[in-house]
Amino acid sequence: MHRSAPKKDINEDDLKVSEPAHAAAGLKAVMVSMERGFSQAGPSRTLRSMLRVNQHDGFDCPGCAWPESITERRKPAEFCENGAKAIAEEASARTVTPEWFAQHSIADLQDKTEYWLGSQGRITSPMIIREGENHYTPISWAQAFSTIGEHVNATTPDKCVFYTSGRTANETAFMYQLLARSLGTNNLPDCSNMCHESSGTALNPTIGIGKGTVSLEDFEHTDLIFVIGQNPGTNHPRMLSALADARKRGARVVAVNPLPEAGFFGFKDPQTVGGMLGKAEPVASDFLQIKVGGDLALFQAFGHLLLEEEKKHPGTVVDHEFIAQVTDGFDAYKDARATLDWEATEEATGLTRTQITEIAMLLAKSKATIICWALGLTQQPHSVPTLKEIINLLLLQGNFGKPGAGACPVRGHSNVQGDRTMGIWEKPTEKLLSALDAEFGIDSPRAHGYDSTEALHAFEKDEVDVFVSMGGNFALANSDTEALEAGMQRAKLTVHISTKPNRSHVVHGKTSLILPTLGRTDKDDKHPGGAQFLSVEDSMSVIKSTRGRLTPVSEHLLAEPVIVARMAQAILGDGHPVDWRAMAEDYDVIRDHIERVLPGFENFNKRVRDKNGFVLPNPPRDTRSFATDIGKGRFTVSEFEALEAPEGHLILQTMRSHDQYNTTFYGLDDRYRGIKDGRRVILINPEDLAETGFADRELVDVISTFAGTERRANRFRLVSYPTAKGCVAAYYPEANALVHRDLVARESNTPGFKAMMVRFVEHTQQPGRTLDS
Repeated sequence: MHRSAPKKDINEDDLKVSEPAHAAAGLKAVMVSMERGFSQAGPSRTLRSMLRVNQHDGFDCPGCAWPESITERRKPAEFCENGAKAIAEEASARTVTPEWFAQHSIADLQDKTEYWLGSQGRITSPMIIREGENHYTPISWAQAFSTIGEHVNATTPDKCVFYTSGRTANETAFMYQLLARSLGTNNLPDCSNMCHESSGTALNPTIGIGKGTVSLEDFEHTDLIFVIGQNPGTNHPRMLSALADARKRGARVVAVNPLPEAGFFGFKDPQTVGGMLGKAEPVASDFLQIKVGGDLALFQAFGHLLLEEEKKHPGTVVDHEFIAQVTDGFDAYKDARATLDWEATEEATGLTRTQITEIAMLLAKSKATIICWALGLTQQPHSVPTLKEIINLLLLQGNFGKPGAGACPVRGHSNVQGDRTMGIWEKPTEKLLSALDAEFGIDSPRAHGYDSTEALHAFEKDEVDVFVSMGGNFALANSDTEALEAGMQRAKLTVHISTKPNRSHVVHGKTSLILPTLGRTDKDDKHPGGAQFLSVEDSMSVIKSTRGRLTPVSEHLLAEPVIVARMAQAILGDGHPVDWRAMAEDYDVIRDHIERVLPGFENFNKRVRDKNGFVLPNPPRDTRSFATDIGKGRFTVSEFEALEAPEGHLILQTMRSHDQYNTTFYGLDDRYRGIKDGRRVILINPEDLAETGFADRELVDVISTFAGTERRANRFRLVSYPTAKGCVAAYYPEANALVHRDLVARESNTPGFKAMMVRFVEHTQQPGRTLDS
């Protein structure tokens, strides 16, 4: 029953716009899930995979990192619509063979969209394209690894970059960072650099850990939940169950976002009869439609109002005992929040004093509060101060280490958190490096390497000779797209360890390899000791096993640990002290090494085989302690700051569609927002649209302004939509070309995907280009 890959690409003239939805999930989500699975993989592969996803002894969903309960029985269908789409993409029976590459030249693929490329199917054989050639051609695995070894050894370690996608499993990530450090570089950018890097940068110095401090069970005991800068209905729909259940138990759920997303207002639970029949459970009890970049001002206002309420009712709002025992810096914070400029706050947030005060009173009365956030907060110039203000609020009321309370950064990609735990980081700690050196007898480099933005700069300056990508789509995922693509094409070698074609394969280095790998759903049984399994870490620090069950679409696919091991052998030679072959043949060997190197992984091989896995230590959650440099939770003081658009400009944020996961497009239906069959759209408030002088559905070219330079992206269609006044939204990655490489979050260096200052001009027929004023 599966359908062949689409021949036609996106035609933006086919755009259809309808009224936005007011609830998420339901029967429609189930129908779409089945249709996408059957069309890509057929009924048998679809049903076999869906019955195993997120189940005990099954495989972890390759989509988001939302956890499963470790205390309750798993539901038969423990996945969401977008998880089903991710599984369909990976379990696809469509194949991209050497014959496909022979039929499609680079010139032919150059103008294809990511939707068309990704829809073609699974790559079946290793491929190579050499300088001067216009087609990828087959290459043996042995020749491919030999080519990598020759190129790496012909340059210096500092000119090699090893990028990692969040779908990489723990064992692979550990081997991958070990390879880079054995070679002599910390150039280990990853997708976390582009999403939650601001979270870790804010949390580590304030609470001593760069992760969230709640468990899924905390949602059963909380009084108040904030959902800020995120769209759970599309990006992690299983979160809606936890939110709706909390609401039914009497908790208040406050959504803070520039767009009124459908999942905030209703959830049709497809696991229930009522949900299947169309009955929507309420989710958010309160909605604050904040201006993009106004969150810092909002949380400073909350802090001010809580301290004022404490003055009126001493001992009822602020947890003075907790503050005195385990925190530092409270007096400075209290002094900083003693006064508030309400006019500036209202201007920054787009909210009224009354709206802000009403929500602050919910905080004042709450005995246990969870604050959740995602990329809406992490991709601003002032992201790190904003997140530190959230920590201030949680410290103020003692919302750590008690049921129903804590910080909850919601990771949007399966195992992006685990990759960091395994050592994928360009700024490794001395503790990690010393442990690696002692375990393996290597001499790890101490100099910091490139993050994703620094790698972009290095490409531009021709300081990258070899680029290896473990999954992902670096060319489209990062900012300043045109500059990055041009730099990648000047590299001497690019290596893409991939399951499906993507844009990075098209804007390749002078020599480029595509190495096809097994996915999460695939059996990994070509080992001397039999079938192997891997592990991942979810958003709440639970380590669990993942084991694919489907027969791979090609006998030529290799598992990621095997690819890393064979790369290492080709680069480092047989005399290297690390026994790469032993790790590739038996993943228990990798886990034994991890146990001896990383804290919290004691008895790793035994505990990971428990049906629920195990939870990593988390001092703020477990013992109300903080492993900061001062041994206490740290209050911080940040200056007031907000985004302010120049005259004639609006503030642009990027977002995903409902048929999308990062740079993977499952289809062209952003169902909840009423956008179908097109992606080059700008959602704009009706009042702002009238002020621009353009009409609804009119084509425009978009120009962004930053630091005296401009970037241009052509042929976008304006769509009237109830966004926050002064703010517009466009899909990622189409709008990435508008983000100047220096527009980043201070301290974390995360691209400013939610902070572009844009204006619109009449559409012209000229090709998209970069403008430097």
